[in-house]
Formats: sequence, structure tokens, C-alpha cells
Amino acid sequence: MIELTEMIRELRADLIAAMADGATEPLRFELGPVEVEATVAVSREAGGGGKVRFWVVEGGADAKQAHTTTHRITLTLHPKAVAPDGTTQTPMVSGDEVTGER
Repeated sequence: MIELTEMIRELRADLIAAMADGATEPLRFELGPVEVEATVAVSREAGGGGKVRFWVVEGGADAKQAHTTTHRITLTLHPKAVAPDGTTQTPMVSGDEVTGER
């Protein structure tokens, strides 16, 4: 399992790579809302300052998580490119097709 934060970090890195790949392309795409759906297991660390953590569960892994409650969550992310001066704009992306991509 991976933490939800790691999944979002990897998504951000992929979107940044797509922006860089398309920076010089004559045809680019405006990036709209990104919807991510995941099944997560929620756990809490012991102790008074215990932290709640969200772990992304892989398909078919539910049986291994029998002692942990799983939840399906949907996140709608609205990516913005932030310039050094703090202004934001809608990012433009491009990239090569990946096998199995929809």
C-alpha cells in the first residue's frame, strides 16, 4: 500500500512532466479538474498525538485489510500553475499516449 499523499505527489509529478513535454508543442490542452477515485484504508497511530493516515488499497487487496475499514473516496483537484510572482494560471499539458490509457 502507498499513502494517499504519495499518490497525489506522483500525480503532481506526472502533470508537471506533461506540462514540460508540451511546452513547445503547437497543440496543447488546458488542464481542467482532475478526478481521482481510490479505495483507502484509514489507520490511527497510538498515543495522544496519534496521526490519522490514509493508505491507498490496491484492487484485490481488500482481503488483506480485513482488520481495517476501507472507504472509497473521490477527490476533485483543480490544478493551477503558480508563477514566481505568486500569480496563478490554468496549466497546459501535452504528452505521448501510454498503452492502456483512456
